[in-house]
Amino acid sequence: MSEEPVDVLIIGAGASGAAVAWSLTDTRMSIVCLEQGDWMNPADYPSTQKDWELRRFGDFGLSPNGRGRREDYPVNDAESPISISNFNAVGGSTILYAGHFPRFHPSDFKVKSLDGVADDWPIDYQRLEPYYAQNDQMMGVAGLAGDPAYPPKEVPLPPVALGEFGHRLGRGFNELGWHWWPSDSAIATQAHAGRAPCINLGPCLLGCAQGAKGSTDVTYWPSAIRRGVELRTRCRVREITVDENGMANGATYYDADGTERHQKAEIVIVACNGVGTPRLLLNSKSKQFPDGLANRNGLVGKNLMFHPYAMVNGIFEERLDAYKGPMGCCVMSQEFYETDPTRGFLRGYSFEIVRGMGPVGTAVMGLMGEKLPWGEGHHRAFEELFDRSAGMVAICEDLPEAHNCVSLDPELCDSDQVPAPKINYRLSDNSRKMIDHAVARAQEVLAASGAVDTQVEAPLGVAGWHLMGTARMGSDPKTSVVNEWGRSHDVRNLFIVDGSIFVTAAGVNPTCTIQALALYISDTIKKNLSNLFD
Repeated sequence: MSEEPVDVLIIGAGASGAAVAWSLTDTRMSIVCLEQGDWMNPADYPSTQKDWELRRFGDFGLSPNGRGRREDYPVNDAESPISISNFNAVGGSTILYAGHFPRFHPSDFKVKSLDGVADDWPIDYQRLEPYYAQNDQMMGVAGLAGDPAYPPKEVPLPPVALGEFGHRLGRGFNELGWHWWPSDSAIATQAHAGRAPCINLGPCLLGCAQGAKGSTDVTYWPSAIRRGVELRTRCRVREITVDENGMANGATYYDADGTERHQKAEIVIVACNGVGTPRLLLNSKSKQFPDGLANRNGLVGKNLMFHPYAMVNGIFEERLDAYKGPMGCCVMSQEFYETDPTRGFLRGYSFEIVRGMGPVGTAVMGLMGEKLPWGEGHHRAFEELFDRSAGMVAICEDLPEAHNCVSLDPELCDSDQVPAPKINYRLSDNSRKMIDHAVARAQEVLAASGAVDTQVEAPLGVAGWHLMGTARMGSDPKTSVVNEWGRSHDVRNLFIVDGSIFVTAAGVNPTCTIQALALYISDTIKKNLSNLFD
């Protein structure tokens, strides 16, 4: 069953799909977006209920394998020390992210030239800078201008309040003489574009009922829909189809009732993240593309990058009010960001301060970390732990390696019988050395800040939420999947705009750069409409 053809079909309504949909409305083309999830109702977010802390271990957990939502697809990540964390809804994984929103550094686009590893990007920071700025306005980014780690940039809103714990960590960094700065955060600290300001409730990772966090269901999508984009929810795309000339001509999908449909389109844009995009392309097999769409060079799904995380939690004697405020947005440090050969590894990492947990989260994590005994002494130990623990994560740069990959699982399927993705990933020696270095430096900062003990998890097993590299960008069709403005080398009317096109991972959260790339690609499409398929 076919719908009326449209000019543009976007697959995925998350960070990048929302940005590209909004931008392309300038063209007055007919645009349809298919999203396998649905709109989220803020009134149903866990923070509106008394059991909100427990739901992080259930229906609002990080892994799709544990949530049990029909909108999700299972992921076989048994062959990876880091499990996949994503979310399917209007807004995608921005529903559950922390809103930590730093940009890439200029050096991140030139790692081959600077450090002799991986590859240089075919674009640079200066090319993306105006799109970073545009996205900061749309997402409502809070921060403080003047960070010496970056070229000069403006930040639309004042920074998230540091709180007692943030100030304490700042003093610790100062004692060591290390860089720190209030983090850029996609969190409205003042009323912004119809959104209410943050009230420091804390459970950002469970959806923001206040609407202060910049998830794209409350930033880009309302404007895009007002400007004419049709967003269809609960529509799971099975494959992108091609005509006899190898051009994409639409997508086959299952609607909310499980009925198979086909949407025809002149342009197809994929925005399904670094795991969902290769899954879709590999499943889109045809006579012209027997190994998967846009995969003539065999690179689709290869070079998967995460950010291997190290979590170091400090235990303090005094109460910190650390559970108050946005969980992952407070202070960041990029003291160890650029390569220093004396450290024994290449590239580097950022520190992101992570606030403490509420009472139930403290109890559960305390039991898991063997800091809380059962029986006698439990309440005393809990009193010594609650509101006295908080810490930091190190966001370590992952280098691209072909053996780290996404493929199709031969047995596991989603609820519509579409093959699920299978992950094969292992930590490199470089990553292990970087993690060890980061843990030691984090312990130094926490000790300088007054911590009397630390807890370490490295690599953090649940931290597969930054999914990058599996359809990489490049000028050479032999070594990349899309060109320097996101167009497939193999299929001239197919574009990819999500984190799968990353050449390297940098050492910061990727959402800000994903959206800047989506806006850049959209703008380039608009400038080249008259000869788009040449």
